[in-house]
Amino acid sequence: MKNRLMKHQLLRTLVELRGNPRACVYTEPMWGLSMNLCLPYATVYMLTFGMSDSQVGIVASIYMFSQMIFAFLSGPIVDKLGRRKSTAIFDFLSWSLPCLIWAFSQGFWFFVVAALLNGMMKIPTVSWDCLLIEDAPKEKITQIYSLVILATNLSALFAPISSVLVAKLTLAPAIRILYINAFIVMTAKLLILYKLSTETAVGKIRREATRDKSLGELLSGYRGAAHKIMTSKGTIFAIIISILVEIAAMLGSTFWQIIVSRRIGVPDTLLPIFPMAKSIIAIALFFTLITHIRQTRLKWPLYGGFVSSIIGCLLLISVKSTNFWGYLILSVSLIFEALGGAVLATLRESLVAIHVDPAERSNILALLQTTVMLVSVPFGYIGGLLSDISRVLPFVLTIGLLLLGILATALYYNGNFRKSDNARGTI
Repeated sequence: MKNRLMKHQLLRTLVELRGNPRACVYTEPMWGLSMNLCLPYATVYMLTFGMSDSQVGIVASIYMFSQMIFAFLSGPIVDKLGRRKSTAIFDFLSWSLPCLIWAFSQGFWFFVVAALLNGMMKIPTVSWDCLLIEDAPKEKITQIYSLVILATNLSALFAPISSVLVAKLTLAPAIRILYINAFIVMTAKLLILYKLSTETAVGKIRREATRDKSLGELLSGYRGAAHKIMTSKGTIFAIIISILVEIAAMLGSTFWQIIVSRRIGVPDTLLPIFPMAKSIIAIALFFTLITHIRQTRLKWPLYGGFVSSIIGCLLLISVKSTNFWGYLILSVSLIFEALGGAVLATLRESLVAIHVDPAERSNILALLQTTVMLVSVPFGYIGGLLSDISRVLPFVLTIGLLLLGILATALYYNGNFRKSDNARGTI
C-alpha cells in the first residue's frame, strides 16, 4: 500500500520535500484554522455595519492600491532583510494585526485601515515565494505549487466551524471571535515557519550584496529587472495571465458571498459549506487531473481552466432562488469554479516561476506584483458599482476577463511570441 501511494507524484513530492520547501508547505494548512474560517463571511460581515456594495468595492480597491505600493517596495525590502526575516515581520503586520482590527471593527473606516495594512501582504508574498522555491529543484516547481494550493483547499474543511458559531451567536459576534482566533493561529504559523526555515542560498547572496545600499539605490536596480521582463515574452505572458486571474479571483471572492446571500437567498449559516465543498472538489481534482499536467505543455490546461471558470460564472448568474434546481445549479457551478480556479492558480504561479530569472527573482516578482496590482486597483470599485446596479454584473465582467485570458493564451502559443522564447531556451 505504501509503495502504491509513493508512486503518486504529489504524495512522493510531499514526502521528499526538505528544507525550506518542506517548512513552507507543511505550515500552510494552518491558514485553514485562521483566515479560511473568516473568509466565507468577510464581505457579508462588512454589510452588517450598514456598508453598501459600493463601499465594499472601495475597500477592495484600497486593498489593491496598498498591495501595489508594497509590491513595488517588496524587492529591495526582501533582498535587504532576507527572505526568512521579511516573511516573519510582514506576515505579522499584514495578517495578524489586521485580524485584530477586523475583530474590533465598528464600520467603514476600520475596514479601510485594515485594508491598508493588509496590502503589506505583497512583501511576504514575494519573500515566501522565494523561500519556497529558491532551494527547490526546478523540475518540481509545479508539483510544489500544487501542494501549496492543495494545503489551502484541505484547510477549508474546517469551514463548518464558522457555520456552527454563526448559528449559535449570529453573524457579527461569531466573526469577531473567528478573527481573534485568526490572529492567534496566524501569529503561531509565522513563528513556526521562522523556526523551521533558513535563509535561502540566493537570499544570502542578495542580502550581502545590498547590505550597504540605500532603499533608493536598490529601487534603481529595478531597471535591470524591467529590461529582463521586457525581453522575455514568456515573462510578459505570465504577467498578463497573472493580471487576469488576479482580477477574476478578486471579483469572485468579493462578490460571490453577496450574490449568493442577497440575490439567491442562501442563509448565512450555509455560506461556509459552499467553499468547503469547492475545496473538496479541488482536492479530488489535484489527485486525479491536475497532477498529470506537464510543466512543458501548459496551453490546453490554460484553455481548460479559463473555459471551466466561464461555465461556473454562467451557471452562478443563472440561479435566482434557493429551490431544488437553484441549489443543484449552484452546486454544479462550484464544480466548474473549483476546476478552473485550481488549474489557473497552479499554472499562474508555475508560469511565473518557470520564466523568471533566478538571479533577479525578488526584483522581477516585485515588479510583477506591482504591475498586477496597478491594473487591478480600479476593479474593486468598478465591481462595487456594477453590483449596486445588478449583483450579476461583476460576474459578467469576470467572464469578459476570462475570455481575454483565452485570447492571450492563443496569441502566445500560436504566434511569434512563443517562437522567440523557444529561441532563447525558455518554455
